[in-house]
Amino acid sequence: MIGGIPIGELLFLAAVIVAGGIVTGILAGLFGIGGGAIIVPVLYEVFRVLGVPEEVRMQLCVGTSMAIIVPTNVRSFIVHRAHGAVLMDVVRAWAIPSVVGVGVGALIAGLSPGAVLKIAFVVITGTIGLKLLIGRDDWRIANELPGRVAMTVYGFILGLGASLIGVSGGSISAMILTLYGTAIHKVVATSAALGVPITIAGVVGYALAGLPQQALMPPLSIGFVSLIGFALMAPVASLTAPFGARLAHALPKRRLEIAFAAFLLLASCRFLLSLIW
Repeated sequence: MIGGIPIGELLFLAAVIVAGGIVTGILAGLFGIGGGAIIVPVLYEVFRVLGVPEEVRMQLCVGTSMAIIVPTNVRSFIVHRAHGAVLMDVVRAWAIPSVVGVGVGALIAGLSPGAVLKIAFVVITGTIGLKLLIGRDDWRIANELPGRVAMTVYGFILGLGASLIGVSGGSISAMILTLYGTAIHKVVATSAALGVPITIAGVVGYALAGLPQQALMPPLSIGFVSLIGFALMAPVASLTAPFGARLAHALPKRRLEIAFAAFLLLASCRFLLSLIW
């Protein structure tokens, strides 16, 4: 027994965290996402067993998830950039407004119940997944990205949505870029790059938003960010991210779109069922 918890149960939880880290890293590289849909449910179970209060558990999962995603996005971005697939003009246009959006989203998330975050996840990722699964190339707003004002608005929406659903924003940026005719491999690579400033800002935002409830947090936590959860999962996820990135560049366009859509829809269904039951 350690802290009142059986050693066997702690070892099982550690194994689940490591397995979740492996899957997270591969997904981050393959789809240009941070893997928050995998990390959050894994951490939710871990924090439940460790006795984290229900009223702050979901927020702690989301904040810690964003911290774990940071190194996976950095490594994924490096690999994608080596392939020359990152649209750096888009990254520069969206970086600042997305960080502002993340700050607003972290504030909202810190004041909202977990159900609000789940609803946002289902609506946003479900819509994106259906669009990709149907695969209609003629579903476009235009054949090239818009001007500065519209790009600034898109950047803010990207950061806000990412912060509310606890991800790096890859799925949201993918939706926007594909509606403007961007090739899927460039979408994935650019999404990975955008995830770097978004997740860093998210960690800071959730850490600050959780400070008023610090007394409810488990040991070695800063606001809604658990340093223990980060230390256990982040290294594993970071090591496996390059494998997913290389796989992304080896897959045909349509197969990558279908795989991405299937992942998003499965994750959306999981949260929808949790809201119903």
